[in-house]
Amino acid sequence: MNSDLIEKLSGGDRRSIGRSEEVAADILAQPDRFGELFECILNPDPLVRMRAADAAEKLTAQRPDLLQPHKDSLLHQVAQIPQQEVRWHVAQMLPRLQLSMQERQEAVSVLERYLEDHSKIVVTFSMQALADLALQDASLRPQVRARIEQLSASGSPAIRSRGRKLLHQLKQA
Repeated sequence: MNSDLIEKLSGGDRRSIGRSEEVAADILAQPDRFGELFECILNPDPLVRMRAADAAEKLTAQRPDLLQPHKDSLLHQVAQIPQQEVRWHVAQMLPRLQLSMQERQEAVSVLERYLEDHSKIVVTFSMQALADLALQDASLRPQVRARIEQLSASGSPAIRSRGRKLLHQLKQA
């Protein structure tokens, strides 16, 4: 791992994204360093993990191709991290991957687990990710629609609101 990235991602507290936007800009200018950033998501320091996940999510919104070589690690290592700030970024990144049928089922399983998270943000992003996957794969729509309907009936106001929007999108597909 590159110590300059860790240094930029360290320090402060969990209420701050620190220099993650600067790191994202640095990696966008040098995309061959994305692997170094991605490794930082597995760092033992929760601040480094959180900010690396934030930077990776921002980058892959623009360049989803950067994430593809890290698909296995995202699905099998990073997705297992219990930290909520990592989880909501994982949920945002999973639909950006090109997935086989088996991998898509693994992603759905990860997101289903995330729907049980105590963080409303994790739940909301996971609902969005499930809907995004269902829009890519029609075979997932009945299962995802049923789960979102369930959450929309009993969740927080933010979850119910997002659920209504997602159900509308799924019905339009």
